Order: sequence, then C-alpha cells, then structure tokens
Amino acid sequence: MNLKRALATAVVAAKASGALMRKNWRSPKKVNAASQYDIKLDLDVRCQWLIESKLRAAFPHINMLAEEGDSGDVNLEYRWVVDPIDGTINFAYGIPHAGVCVALQRRVKKGYETIIGVIYDPFADELWTAVKGGPARLNGRIVRVSNRRNLGECLVTTGFAKSKKSVDEMMPFLGKLAYSVRKVRMLGSAALALTYVATGRLDAYIESRVSLWDIAAGGLILERAGGEFWLQPLPGGDNTFRLIANNGHIRKPLQKLGLFRKMAA
Repeated sequence: MNLKRALATAVVAAKASGALMRKNWRSPKKVNAASQYDIKLDLDVRCQWLIESKLRAAFPHINMLAEEGDSGDVNLEYRWVVDPIDGTINFAYGIPHAGVCVALQRRVKKGYETIIGVIYDPFADELWTAVKGGPARLNGRIVRVSNRRNLGECLVTTGFAKSKKSVDEMMPFLGKLAYSVRKVRMLGSAALALTYVATGRLDAYIESRVSLWDIAAGGLILERAGGEFWLQPLPGGDNTFRLIANNGHIRKPLQKLGLFRKMAA
C-alpha cells in the first residue's frame, strides 16, 4: 500500500465533501429521516457518494464502511471508514461546526488498525492528517496535545448518543464533571472533539456510545499527537464503543468521577 498516495486521495475526498457542504450551507436542507436525537439529511448521502467516487477512482479494490451504508465487503485486508458529515445536526441547524472523516484501516490479528486519518472542517478550513508512525498535523503544521494534569484546569467535552439510554447514563456523570473541571463543552461533533484534544484546545473527550466512523480517523490523529485514545467495544458487534480520549494525563481522575468504572486498566 502506497500510504502517501492514499493520504493524498483521502485529503482530496474530504475536501470535495467539505466544498459540497459549504455550497449547501445556506440552502434548505432535505431531511431523509429524523428521530428525537438524530437527523439524517439527503446531503449526508450525496457527500458520501462524492467521497466514495474519489476513493474508488484511486483505489478501486478497497471497499468502504460508512455511516450512510457500506460499499462491498468491509472485512478485507484494507477498508476505508467514512463519515461524510460528522455533526449533521449542527449543520442542519445552521451551526458551522461539522467535519468530514476519512480513515484507512488495515486488518491485523485482533481486528483492524487505522493507518491513515483525515478530518476536514470546511467552515474553519482546517485539515488534520496523520499516518501511522508519523506526527499529527493541522494544515501541515505538527500539533501536540496539552500538558495539563490538574483536572480543575481542564476543558472537557462530552456528548449524548442517539438514544435515551445514553442520555440516562451520561446525565449523572455530567453533573460531577461540571464541578470537577474548568469548563464542560458539548460541541456536537465527535471528530472535531478528537482533533481539538489532539491540538491542545481541549484536554479530554468522553462519550458513552459512539460509532467507528466518527472516531477512526480522529483516534489516530489524537494518538499521533501524543494523546490517549481509549475504547471499550459495546455488546452487539455493530462498531460502537465507549470512549475516553484525553491528553494522556487525566483518564484516571476522570474515571474516579464514576463513569466507565469497568474500563479501569
């Protein structure tokens, strides 16, 4: 696998999707499906088609695992993992905080590992990239996580997944968290939460249920920036996880607040 070519292709695909998002930013949004905690836009599907066309043109034999549906067998040696719009609700409501996620994964003995991660924020024109073994970069500049170790000085983001169960699980913890850190933020994009931790803007990101396409690219970027990307697979085998992503210094203090006790190392 030519990783340099794969990275360049992933960047082209992510930026193409971002351009389509910007083009439709102020246009009426066609809603394909909606629930209490989620919205699916027609533009999600259109962006995914665009990304797939770019990836498929360069790597026709690599299939894609993605939020809006897979393309072919996603259990082969390599696979793309894609979220065409991470932060769809923000986008639908006119909040310019959403990103495009493109990751390339390789099969290993215990599943898959991410070897390329690309996240693009089309509204801030910020592009995060990482290749396994190399540094994390923001618009070409190497980035690192923060060095904050005192939880009381930390800025932490969290969120709720697409179910009442997730809300019920997170609410008690959210109260404890608010009293323990400098500020809590709920930004509405898992991908950008991970990149913000990688860049040192935030110190941790916590989620009780998140999908692989939301975190595959950002997890590698965070790790290559010196952070800790800590997962627990959820039952069911549907590529969902509990997550504590942090700067490498504050996972244990966060766990002492009572969330994910069973995840203790």
